[in-house]
Amino acid sequence: MMMEGLESRFSRLVECFTICLIILIGSTCAQKGILSIACCADSSSSNRNISWVPDDNWFPDHTSCRRITTPVVHYATYDKVRAFNISTGKRCYNFTTNKDQVYLIRGTFLYGDREGTPLGSSINVWFGVTPLSVVNSSEDSVVEGIFRAVDDQTNFCLVKNKGNLYISLLELRPLNETEYLNGQSSSILKVVGRFDLGRSDKENRYPDDPYDRIWIPKLNSDPTTSSISSNTIIFGNASTVTVPFQVLQTALNTSSDHLTFLQTDLDLGEYNYTINLYFLELNDSVKNSGQRMFDIYINKQKKQGKFDILAGGSNYAKVVLNVTANGYLNLTLVKVPNGSEFGPICNAYEILQMRALVQGTNEEDVNVIVKVRDELKMDNEKMEMWEIWSGDPCLPIPWEGLTCNSINGSSVITELNLPSRKLQGVFPPSITELVHLEKLNLSYNEFTNGIPRFPASSVLRSVDLSHNDFNGSLPESLILLPHLKTLFFGCNPHLDTPSTFNSSRFTTDNGTCSSQGSTKKRIIIGSVACGTTLFTIAVGIVLFCFCKRKLLARRTLDGKRYPMTKNVIFSLPSMDDGVMSIAIQSYTLEHIENATQKYKILIGEGGFGSVYRGTLPDGQEVAVKVRSSTSTQGTREFENELNLLSAIRHENLVPLLGYCCENDQQILVYPFMSNGSLQDRLYGEAAKRKTLDWPTRLSIALGAARGLMYLHTFPGRSVIHRDVKSSNILLDHSMCAKVADFGFSKYAPQEGDSGVSLEVRGTAGYLDPEYYSTQHLSAKSDVFSFGVVLLEIISGREPLNIKRPRNEWSLVEWAKPYIRESKIEEIVDPSIKGGYHAEAMWRMVEVALACIEPFSAYRPCMADIVRELEDALIIENNASEYMKSIDSIGGYSLGGSNRYSIVMEKRSIIPPTPSPTEPSPVNTQDLAPPEPR
Repeated sequence: MMMEGLESRFSRLVECFTICLIILIGSTCAQKGILSIACCADSSSSNRNISWVPDDNWFPDHTSCRRITTPVVHYATYDKVRAFNISTGKRCYNFTTNKDQVYLIRGTFLYGDREGTPLGSSINVWFGVTPLSVVNSSEDSVVEGIFRAVDDQTNFCLVKNKGNLYISLLELRPLNETEYLNGQSSSILKVVGRFDLGRSDKENRYPDDPYDRIWIPKLNSDPTTSSISSNTIIFGNASTVTVPFQVLQTALNTSSDHLTFLQTDLDLGEYNYTINLYFLELNDSVKNSGQRMFDIYINKQKKQGKFDILAGGSNYAKVVLNVTANGYLNLTLVKVPNGSEFGPICNAYEILQMRALVQGTNEEDVNVIVKVRDELKMDNEKMEMWEIWSGDPCLPIPWEGLTCNSINGSSVITELNLPSRKLQGVFPPSITELVHLEKLNLSYNEFTNGIPRFPASSVLRSVDLSHNDFNGSLPESLILLPHLKTLFFGCNPHLDTPSTFNSSRFTTDNGTCSSQGSTKKRIIIGSVACGTTLFTIAVGIVLFCFCKRKLLARRTLDGKRYPMTKNVIFSLPSMDDGVMSIAIQSYTLEHIENATQKYKILIGEGGFGSVYRGTLPDGQEVAVKVRSSTSTQGTREFENELNLLSAIRHENLVPLLGYCCENDQQILVYPFMSNGSLQDRLYGEAAKRKTLDWPTRLSIALGAARGLMYLHTFPGRSVIHRDVKSSNILLDHSMCAKVADFGFSKYAPQEGDSGVSLEVRGTAGYLDPEYYSTQHLSAKSDVFSFGVVLLEIISGREPLNIKRPRNEWSLVEWAKPYIRESKIEEIVDPSIKGGYHAEAMWRMVEVALACIEPFSAYRPCMADIVRELEDALIIENNASEYMKSIDSIGGYSLGGSNRYSIVMEKRSIIPPTPSPTEPSPVNTQDLAPPEPR
């Protein structure tokens, strides 16, 4: 007996030594393979025996760095954040990885009190092209994923939703091959939680955990549970233990028959989860199998019965469970009745959400465009564009200058547009290897040397190499490309045209320079331009003198004298009397500060800056939009809005009352809209969200449509808004809809326009796919965005939400099948069901479906949309009056989804209005829903 006791004791000592050896080896390996990035750090440093490096190799510019005064999360000693000041797009960190190695990747987003950084940021965090999480700047956040490397490169990307992109720390850690994923390479695990039960003091991580996983201490508020701790030695299968011994030393057990853990903050939608439960028997009284047995339930479903920690011949056990959940998890351990002496116990657990890896851009295209980037960087190293050219070139947002399309389910690069970028050096030879490239535009740059040969298999249709300094001869391989339709190479003074050049095969400039005109022509143009300029200056001097005289007056406000606001008159041609004048006040900064009480009441945040509530001396309430120093919009947008709103007035457009441009401040003043935005009312913050009944929604839709129709039919030249969305539709005290935010607006392109910047602008979820892919702007781009707004009004859903199941991310793609199957009740906002007339609803649904047609030629114009919405509102109002009369006579009302008994004759979908150059639309009669019952 004594010998057996000694052998048992020796065996446990050996296993203890084995554990220590494993931890020591694991720690060494982890330190060897990990990468730790402290964003905006001044130099390398060491913390917890881990070496941290700055992110200068990715983003060397420190002007985007901010300091945090109150960091909260796991790194209380770190106080910096990199805030990317961009209007759209993404920023990516790229790492070198070993193929088939399992890694943990973790991003830390510190909120604190960031100096100079606007609040209200929302960031989509992507692993490669797979969405992992959403970070909102209301709190510190940690996003963590576990993946198996499928390549030697890995991208961690931040994609702008609203506000600024920002990040503080980024970590890459190799993990045990068998601990996670079990050979899977098509999934990524999002870490929801990793909990060290029974501990209350501090988290456990490296060096206690050789893989630097973060184990969060967790107790339980249930009075029947208690913490237990012990230095019990693991026996049996100690070599399989990967959880830190310090984590297993504590546990929660219960004096009752059940132990419950709730996780109520999961993503909404049906997701698959893996739950890892870790058990170590810490009670010396439990010596034999059968003394502690319990059933394991998840969301009231039994997943494992009569679980016994000691059943496997060890006092340690791990249980892996898979479950599908929507929004919450209820994990309950229930004591087996009539057989178990002790209640449940648990030492630690992990909750991991499984996400399918999204296929990225075609691998060959990725490799080639990276080579193109590297070749361009050799002669253009300090260009900011290289920060944007990171991550996947096509997904989720293409690199600037690239256009991608889907071929056989894979994204490929079809266009490379880099005109007027001041690029210099040699033509990147790797461009010729882009096998799907159809359009190439490198015009107005400073390229030198020769143009390389193109393979005969190239599918290029359009090439523009004009206005450079290429030399040698234009390659015949380019001229003979079978699909080539346009070729421009003029204004290359040292480039020769081969004798075999045949210009009849395609549209070309024949190598001539369009800027070379006759001297006489240049003199005429110059004379006209000079005359126009002198006339403008003269008119300006007269206006200035007139306005200056008026500035002598002073206004007294609250007993104090302030400079009177200047009254500036803007004029433009009109269809009626030739000139239309609108007065816009020019306020002094002192006046603005008094009106807003030194910017006391913040009512909103946007790309331009903060919006404050104020009151003018005459009592009028105003919204004062102040451009932030870190604004994603600049002087161009400020002047754009000022000039446009100085020229137009309509009851469904937010009017501009005045502006201030003083001490480098750019401020716009509008009437205060007391009912906020349409977005606020539909699904915004809980404090602002109020249910809108169906007639009110119809009225709002019609008002916004009328405002856009006025822009599109503006006398002289159509105006395109370019950022139509529910947050830009404001509601006044009477719920009248007014379209707002004209910073991105443009006059519609006209025949003969040249050099007009058509940089794609808009908001994800609302952006016209045709405009995005072709960069060809038209009023129909606003129509598409307005169609998305109509779907928001109908459904009460946001246009883009990656927290929903994959097939519901896009409101447009989710709603289309239901509409085409005449199942509109599936998309109608539950809060208005039973409160609408079926015909009126169908009218708006049909309008929305027509607006979101992929091709602009098949979309209606705003005049058609207004007509249909007017009819819908008439139907709804007439039905309401009819039902009121029924109620007053009969003393009862009809309920249910068909509240109104009158049903008008069903009409087909509104006809599209193609332009003369657009193809005729297909017959859409088959899209009309059946007559409502």
